[in-house]
Amino acid sequence: MIYEVRTYTLKPGSVAQFEENFGKALPARQKYSKLGAFWHTEIGPLNQVIHVWPYESVEERNDVRADAAKDPEWPPSNPSDMYVSQESEIWHPAPFMRPLGEDQALGSIYEMRTYTYQTGTMGKVLELWAAAIPHREEHSPLALGMTSELGGLNKWMHVWPYKSLGERDKIRAEASKSPHWPPPTREFLVNQQNKILAPASFSPLH
Repeated sequence: MIYEVRTYTLKPGSVAQFEENFGKALPARQKYSKLGAFWHTEIGPLNQVIHVWPYESVEERNDVRADAAKDPEWPPSNPSDMYVSQESEIWHPAPFMRPLGEDQALGSIYEMRTYTYQTGTMGKVLELWAAAIPHREEHSPLALGMTSELGGLNKWMHVWPYKSLGERDKIRAEASKSPHWPPPTREFLVNQQNKILAPASFSPLH
């Protein structure tokens, strides 16, 4: 299983229109494969939409996208000047990540944390995270946990759902009291990024 994470940065004021158009066109696209998640940014880099697509392999992804491109109802009808930039990355789920389901009501906000680690350390990083995740999930579930394969390399993404920013602060404070959390990977860290996301009405993760 792989996950394609597509991040589009849009012109200010156009996110709502993009989501509306995407939602209208989505039934046509889902004839070929299912959407995993769809969010827009609330805190962090603004005017971004992020959609996640599960596939069995890169080959299946290529075949599905080729078939979908022939559909007259896909992609959504958006003006070209709506887009500032587009980015696509392929990710591998961690062994301890639960696959995305058809519909999972996990939270009204999601925190996406992306860490870049030193080259050659990801095996050890995953080992340490695997040991720590059960202790962290005593407080809230992990929605996504993945390592980058194509695009930016040596990256680890973990996504956490919360009911609110207040609940996020409370849970993070509680989790930090555990001697098992966070996992001891700081010596390998190169960079950290953080986004607070809101799911679209049609997102399977919501």
